[in-house]
Amino acid sequence: MKKSGSPSVESASRLIDERIQDLGDWRGEMLSRLRGLIKQADPAVVEEWKWEIPVWSHDGLICTGETYKNVVKLTFAKGASLDDPSCLFNSSLEGRVRRAIDFREGAKVNEEALKTLIRAAVALNTSLALS
Repeated sequence: MKKSGSPSVESASRLIDERIQDLGDWRGEMLSRLRGLIKQADPAVVEEWKWEIPVWSHDGLICTGETYKNVVKLTFAKGASLDDPSCLFNSSLEGRVRRAIDFREGAKVNEEALKTLIRAAVALNTSLALS
């Protein structure tokens, strides 16, 4: 995949499509599913491509979508400031700012809880942007 600086939204979406296709296994399927849930939760979300990974923003960074050998990771930029009543966060729990959710092959996704968490991240970003 080509290295890019600051691609346009269309270009970023294309790069995310390419990443999903290039993975060609359960990780691509999971990343695609998570991407769809993010878009459902916030239809105004902006897809970006930074640090060679997919990024979703709305009035600031919401989360990144990283893929590793055994996990697809959604890292929430301000996750430590979000309520997580469904206990989705299962990684980077010691951090003072970020929190992450690791999805392993065959993992069940609590779709409603994830969309609620995404909406909470958007609300936090929006509140910070207004202050």
